Amino acid sequence: MDPETFETVELSAQLIGESKFYLTANGKVDVLFVDEKPLTVELPSSVNLKVTESSDGIKGDTASNVQKPATLETGLVVNVPLFIKEGEIIRISTADGTYMGRA
Repeated sequence: MDPETFETVELSAQLIGESKFYLTANGKVDVLFVDEKPLTVELPSSVNLKVTESSDGIKGDTASNVQKPATLETGLVVNVPLFIKEGEIIRISTADGTYMGRA
């Protein structure tokens, strides 16, 4: 939806592609239009997403940079440090889908 005119624009799944994993309610993206047709979706450099599923880290595993998979609210699965738990909000890079830190 255009925040100035409140006009709603529908985008095809093909146009959105893998960007769907970085889109949340009330999130902002830029859409490039050519001849009044949407051409591309430009995401911000990072987004904050909630961890919905993550296994517990193994106690005593203190090797540096040990990571575990975590599922986020959009369905994206990323590797995160062992201390990240379900329900936390983390920052994800939209360029490569990597964990950047807690939000």
